[in-house]
Amino acid sequence: MTTLSSILVAIVGLEHLYILYLEMFLWTKPAGLKAFGLTPEAAEASKSLAANQGLYNGFLAAGLLWSIIYPNPAIGEHIAIFFLLCVIVAALYGGLTVKRSILMVQGLPALIALAVVLLT
Repeated sequence: MTTLSSILVAIVGLEHLYILYLEMFLWTKPAGLKAFGLTPEAAEASKSLAANQGLYNGFLAAGLLWSIIYPNPAIGEHIAIFFLLCVIVAALYGGLTVKRSILMVQGLPALIALAVVLLT
């Protein structure tokens, strides 16, 4: 992967680490309530589901960051493509079923990163 590809993949990976942190540790805190537009009651009732979602976002982040440091750059590129596609599919599903902004916040950066990976 090129330097630009690696930087964009890293940005998407770091974004998903941040989402993991929000969902697993800040869900019922003011930052989590604000980020997800929840009431304290709704957040408390759904915190175990949010932690599960956070864990999945962590797996996406791990795969994306792994792709950057993989010793064989050609295989690392394939790993990046797979995990970027996973993020895009998740963003499409979330954007259609939960909140449209997911398409822009998660889907667009992953789509841009994927395009750069494929075109460079």
